[in-house]
Amino acid sequence: MSTPVPARDALQPGGTPAAPTGLLPRLAAEAFGSLFLAVAGLGVPLFSIPQSSPVPSALAAGLAVTAAMLAFGHISGGHFNPAITLGHLLAGRIRAGAAAAYAAAQLVGALMGALALFGILRTLPSIPDSRTAFDTVAAGFGEHSIIQAPLAAVVLLELLGAVIIVAVFLGASGRDGGARTVAPVAVGLSFAALLQVGQSVGNLPFNPARAVASAVFSSGWAVEQLWVFLVAPLAGAAIAGLVFRIGEVTGSPAPVADVEAAGHDTGADDDADDDADAVAVNEPAAAAAARQEKARGVSEAQEFFDGKRS
Repeated sequence: MSTPVPARDALQPGGTPAAPTGLLPRLAAEAFGSLFLAVAGLGVPLFSIPQSSPVPSALAAGLAVTAAMLAFGHISGGHFNPAITLGHLLAGRIRAGAAAAYAAAQLVGALMGALALFGILRTLPSIPDSRTAFDTVAAGFGEHSIIQAPLAAVVLLELLGAVIIVAVFLGASGRDGGARTVAPVAVGLSFAALLQVGQSVGNLPFNPARAVASAVFSSGWAVEQLWVFLVAPLAGAAIAGLVFRIGEVTGSPAPVADVEAAGHDTGADDDADDDADAVAVNEPAAAAAARQEKARGVSEAQEFFDGKRS
């Protein structure tokens, strides 16, 4: 019978379980990585003048993901995103308690990064209202979307983007014997590509922690629309995680019992012949011949009763 993939608290990017590490170091790694992603992903568009292209901010966020995973992936697995953590939970790669702690650490780290940027904005005399400045990087739909994208379009894009990112992460980190750089590069490039689309629509982050961080320091409308950027990516992560869980369970190796049965069918006659050859060395030729004939008769009788011979 196939058994589910055992839960693991953290994975190295290459897919092998990391060396046992305490929970606090892993949470610290997740928090600091999330802080780094918030500073890079929100800071570049905040201070870019003019804000005419999503390419610089998307590329900066993708590079930040790659750098953070390379630096801290061997400690915590390098999630830095509650959606990715949920995908790992449903795929059976992390325990529920550790997943909840990861999500909390990611949220704290992202908030600290956004708070640092908010403090920097408050020191700039050319920006009289820091919350209005943060509105330019907050996720939104409808009138708060750059292209006036409706709710349905934003939900579908967030859902699809989360499915892709979580699937890429699970697929790349699950490579047996793969290089440790495979997952960081794959996930970073995926983020960079998707963020170019998401930011052109409505600053879609595909990361609930980053969405919370930007909404808290923006105007009230960002908090009112925040639920979309929590529910949609988590739903997409759940889809990807469950698909990988089902695929890993159904794709597990054949049961040992089947292998042993196959070996019994192919090796029974060989064992009988080996025993007969061993006896023939120590017995006269006539006795050895008689014993071989007897063994052959027993084998034929067994095949008859098993239905192999008619």
